[in-house]
Amino acid sequence: MGGHGTELDTLAASARAELVRRIEASGAWAADPGWREAFAAVPRHLFVPYYYVGAARGFERRWGESPEREARERWLRGAYEDTPLATRLRDGELLSSSSQPSLMADMLVALDVREGHRVLEIGAGTGYNAALLAHRLGDDHVTTVDLDPEITESARRHLAAAGYRPLVVTGDGTRGVPERAPFDRIIATCALSTVPRAWLAQVRPGGRVLLPLATGLIVLTVGDAGHAEGRFRHTPAYFVPLRGQGRPGGEPLQLGGVPHRAREDDLFRFLLTLTRGSLDPQEAHALWEQEGRPQRERYGITVRGDREWAWLDDPEGPYAWPLPS
Repeated sequence: MGGHGTELDTLAASARAELVRRIEASGAWAADPGWREAFAAVPRHLFVPYYYVGAARGFERRWGESPEREARERWLRGAYEDTPLATRLRDGELLSSSSQPSLMADMLVALDVREGHRVLEIGAGTGYNAALLAHRLGDDHVTTVDLDPEITESARRHLAAAGYRPLVVTGDGTRGVPERAPFDRIIATCALSTVPRAWLAQVRPGGRVLLPLATGLIVLTVGDAGHAEGRFRHTPAYFVPLRGQGRPGGEPLQLGGVPHRAREDDLFRFLLTLTRGSLDPQEAHALWEQEGRPQRERYGITVRGDREWAWLDDPEGPYAWPLPS
């Protein structure tokens, strides 16, 4: 355990095993048990040498190099909690994080990788997700890209410390990494408001693109460079926005006339975000009630040429909305 000798090795192994048991109990790996071995092998604590947790006066920094043993143990246990960890802050704003491991497991299973697949990850983060992919597929089959050179440099260090060397690229994730294309899969670990067309051109026909959008996870099957379509998964997903695409959301919505119960409902908030700019909150609420408060899986996205729209139940049905910019 780099920098700490062996004093916490047993605790690290025990905490990692408990995290694996917890994810397994959630059923996240039921469709692809092969990911269990990757999570059991990759040491998450090497990717979060420090992180921040909420405290009474903002954030508390937990650090693996603390001179106090109890503080180091608290850092290590926290590194293996099934929670997201804030890893970069600037003026109180979250810039980067390590995602919740069970959500990462769900996303990796949904990616549906096979031996020999080439994967592009958008948003390098700490490097932990790239390490999981590299453990499963091999270093040469994994590329990760991030706009921030500080993030990519620290991701390289973390990956090397854990024994992995996928290609880490500093660049605009919306453009993909064309020199490494074609890919079989693209996975984004940051929130977007639209699907970058460059990605479709860099994925083989029949390949998949998985990205967080509108507080959900959309899995698109690529037909060709101008066409992709797919449905949302059931999983709620809240990620740091992709730098370079702009922060989704815009002005706060006026929810007057919408019942308080609906305002606090995650599925209604999802519909609000997905239809922003097309339906006002009152119209969205009427539709939501009329259609039986639909789950995320009933919604989907189609990209065709220069058009991109979200839909309920049927891409050619009566309920379709252009994605908000």
